[in-house]
Amino acid sequence: MGFKGWLVALSMQKPKQVFLAIFALVVFAGLQIPSIKVDTDPENMLPHDQVDRVFHDEVKKRFSLHDMIVVGVVNTEHEQGVYNPQTLQDLNKLSLAVQTMDGVIRQDLMALNTVDNISQSTDQPGTIRFEWMMKSAPKTQAEADQIKASVENLPLLKNTLVSGDGKAAGVYIPIENKSESYRLSKEIQLVIDELNAASPTSGNSFHMAGLPVAEDTFGVEMFIQMAISAPLAGLMIFVLMWVFFRSMLLITAPMLVAMAAVIITMGLLIGQGYTVHIMSSMIPIFLMPIAVVDSVHILSEFSDRYKPGDKPQSALRSVVGHLFTPMLYTSITSAVGFASLALTPIPPVQIFGLHVAFGILLAFALTVTLVPAYIVSLSPKRLAALKDHSLTDKSEEQSKLGRFLSLAGRFSIAKSKGIILLFVAVGTVSIYGLTTIQINDNPVRWFKEDHRLRIADKVMNSHFSGTYDAFLVLERTGLATQKTEFLGQLESLAIDQPIAEKLKSILIEYRESSNKSWLEKLAFDLDDLAYEDAANESLWLELLSVVEKAQSQSKFFLSPDALNYLEGLQTHLNSSELVGKSNSLVTLLKTVYRELQGGDSSQYLLPKNSAAAAQTILSFQSSHRPDDLWHMVTPDYNATVLWLQLKSGDNQKMSRVIELVDDYVELHPLPINVEMNWAGLTYINVVWQEQMVSGMLNSLTSAFFMVLVMMLLLFRSVKIGLLAMLPLTVTILFIYAVIGFVGKDYDMPIAVLSALTLGLSVDFAIHFLERCRAIYRETGDWPATVDEVYKGPARAISRNAVVIAVGFTPLLFAPLVPYITVGFFLAVIMAVSAVVTVVLLPAVIHQIKDKDRLFSVSGPEPALELELDPEQNQEKENA
Repeated sequence: MGFKGWLVALSMQKPKQVFLAIFALVVFAGLQIPSIKVDTDPENMLPHDQVDRVFHDEVKKRFSLHDMIVVGVVNTEHEQGVYNPQTLQDLNKLSLAVQTMDGVIRQDLMALNTVDNISQSTDQPGTIRFEWMMKSAPKTQAEADQIKASVENLPLLKNTLVSGDGKAAGVYIPIENKSESYRLSKEIQLVIDELNAASPTSGNSFHMAGLPVAEDTFGVEMFIQMAISAPLAGLMIFVLMWVFFRSMLLITAPMLVAMAAVIITMGLLIGQGYTVHIMSSMIPIFLMPIAVVDSVHILSEFSDRYKPGDKPQSALRSVVGHLFTPMLYTSITSAVGFASLALTPIPPVQIFGLHVAFGILLAFALTVTLVPAYIVSLSPKRLAALKDHSLTDKSEEQSKLGRFLSLAGRFSIAKSKGIILLFVAVGTVSIYGLTTIQINDNPVRWFKEDHRLRIADKVMNSHFSGTYDAFLVLERTGLATQKTEFLGQLESLAIDQPIAEKLKSILIEYRESSNKSWLEKLAFDLDDLAYEDAANESLWLELLSVVEKAQSQSKFFLSPDALNYLEGLQTHLNSSELVGKSNSLVTLLKTVYRELQGGDSSQYLLPKNSAAAAQTILSFQSSHRPDDLWHMVTPDYNATVLWLQLKSGDNQKMSRVIELVDDYVELHPLPINVEMNWAGLTYINVVWQEQMVSGMLNSLTSAFFMVLVMMLLLFRSVKIGLLAMLPLTVTILFIYAVIGFVGKDYDMPIAVLSALTLGLSVDFAIHFLERCRAIYRETGDWPATVDEVYKGPARAISRNAVVIAVGFTPLLFAPLVPYITVGFFLAVIMAVSAVVTVVLLPAVIHQIKDKDRLFSVSGPEPALELELDPEQNQEKENA
C-alpha cells in the first residue's frame, strides 16, 4: 500500500484520532490570533533597506519632517468666508485643544495662532517685526479683516494655511507616529463636535485629511471587515452546499476543512510575528472558498456513487482513488500561483502569497483526511438521507443545471469552429485591452466615495493647494573630496613656516573627523592659536582668514547661483496645474528680504549676494519659530528641500510631477556637484507600485511556465498539457482586458488576482481533461464521452464555480473598495474560467482528429489512480 492509500485508509479506520489531531492544531493556532497586529503603512510595502525608503527616512530625520493630519474648516455661508470672528474663534480653540493631545508635535503645529506675521518695523526702518498672526481670537470683524490682510501678504501661508478664496482655513498637525493618527483623529473629532454643538449656526464645516489618517483608519476598518466578511463567506458557502447536497451533516465536513485551514493559516502568520496588511487581511476570504473546492469534488462524486445500505468506505475508496492525484496537482498549481508572489519585491505581498499557498496545501491535506473520516463516522441512517446519490438520477438529469450543461455540451460540439473563432477574436481584442490598463493607486481611494475621508479629501483639495506632500531634495555632493583638497591647500600655505608642524598635527584630527561643522570648529581653533602663539599670530590669522572665506563659500544654498536655480525650478513647478503650491528656502528669503527692503511687493526678490542672504536668515532667526528654517535647509546649507503640495495622491499624478521636474533639469542642468532625489509618502507610493508591477509580471511569467511543466508531467502529453493551459490563458487575458477597457486602475488587489486565476482556472481544466481521458478510454467514443462528462465532472466544475463566486459576494457589500474589487473580479474569474473550460475545451478537442492518440488509448496508463488497499483489490477481483 502506497502513502496515498495508507493516508486515506488511516482516515477511514481511525477517524477519532484524525479529529483530535486536527482539533489540537486548530486550538494551538487559534491561541495566536489574539496577538494580531494590523499594518497599513505604505512604507512597509518596501523592504526596510530599499534605497528610496532609506533616503525617505533620512530626509525626514535631517529636515525634522513629520507625517501630518490636516484639519480644515470651511465656511461658504459667511460673506467673508473663514475671516469672521466666530470661525476664527473656533479655529483658535481647535488649535489649542490639539496642542494638548499626546502624540502631537506641538512646536511644529501650523495654524493661524501659531505662526508669525512678518512685517516691517514702524519704529526702526530697515528692520522687521515678528508678531503672532493671531495672538488671540478676534472679537470684531475689523480684527478678522486685519488677519486676512496679513495672511494674504505672506506667500508662505497663502493657500497653505488659508485658501486663496478665503473660504477655508487649515490646521497642520505633525504627529510623532503614524500609528497614532486614528486615535488622534477620534480625539480631534470630539473637539469638533463640541465646537459644532456650541455654535450650530456658524456655517462652519470641519474636515480631516492626510495620508496618515487615511491609512490608519483603513487599518481599523479593515480589521472590522475581516471579522465580518470571512464568516459571511462561510455562511454563503454553507447555504450553497446545502442547496447542492441537501444534507447538513454531509456538508459540515468541507466547512470544517475551510475553517480549520483559515484558523491554522492565520495562526501561523500571526504566530510568526507578521503584521496583517491589506492583502493578508484577505487570506480568510481567499482560503474559505478555495478550501472547499476539493471537498465539493469528493462530495459530488461520493453522493453520485453511494447507495443507501452500502458501506461508505467502498464508495470513498473509489472516489478518492481517481481524484487524489488530480486534486493534488490542482492544489499544487494553485499553491504555485500564490507562492509565485514571493518573487515580487513587496514584503506584504510575499507574505500573503506564501501563506495562501500554505493554506491551499493544508486544505488539500485536511480534505483527504478529515472528509473521509467525517463521512465514515456518519450513521447509516444519516448516509441514507442523502437525496442526491446517483450519477444517473433522473431528477438530476432533468434539473435546470443538468439540462443546461447537456445543452452546453451539445452546442460546444455542434458549433466548435465558431466557438474557437469567437474565442480567438476575444483573445485578440483582449491583447489590445491589456495595453489600455492604467497603473495607479491612492490610499484615500480605498474608501467609498461617500466615506467621510473621501469627502474631506475632495472638499479640502478643492480649496487648498493640496493635502498630499512630496519633497524634492537638492544636495551638494563631493564634500569629502572638497574637504580633503581644502585641508591640503591650507597645509601647503604653511610650508617652510614655523607653524607647519603644529598645523599638520591639528589637521590630522580634521581629516578623520565626520563633523559637518568642521570649518566652524577649525576657525575657533585657529583663533585660539593666534591668541596663544603671539610670535606667529599673523600667520595663524592669515590661515583663519582663508578658513572664514571657505566657511562663507561652503554655504552653497545661500549662494546666488544656487538660489536662482531653486527659484527657477520652483517657478516652473508652480506654473503647472499638477502642483498646487511649493514652498522652499527661496520663499522664506524673498518674504523676509521684502520686509527688510521696505515691504513693497516690488521688493519680493532674492538677496543679491551670499552675505545679504545670510543677513536675511539672521533676521528670521528672531522670529517665534526660528527652527522652521531647518525644515527647508540643513545647518551647513549644503542640502535643501522643496515642499510640494499636491491636490491628488494618485500615483499617476505624482509620476507626472517627477517627469515635469526631469524635463526641467534636462533643459536646465543641475549646478555642478549637486544631485536631486525625491522623498515623501506620495513618492514612496509610486516606488512600491512600480516595483509591484514589474515583480508581478515576473512572478506571473515564472508561475505560468511552472504550471505548464506540471501539466506536462501530470498528463504525460504535450497536447493535453497545452490544452490545460487554455482556460488559464484566456481568463487572464479577458479579465485584465476588461480592467483596461472599463478604466479600473491596476492596483495591488488587481495585481494579486492573477495568482488566483492561475490556480483556479487550471484546477477546472485538470479535472475536466482527466475525466475526459478516463471516460474516453472506457467508451472509445467522443460523443459518448462528452455526454458522460457533462453529467459528472462538468457538474462538479459548475458547482465549484458557483460556490467560489458566491463565497466572495459578501465582499461586494464591504465599505472598503479593495474588498469590493476583489469580490467582483473573483466572481468574474470563476464565471469565465468555468465557461472556457466547459465550452472552449470540448470545442478544441472536437477539432483534433486523432483522439485515440490524444488520449493515449494505446499508450501506458498515467499514474492517476490511487493505490487500492487489499480489501478494495479483493472487491475488484470479485467484480
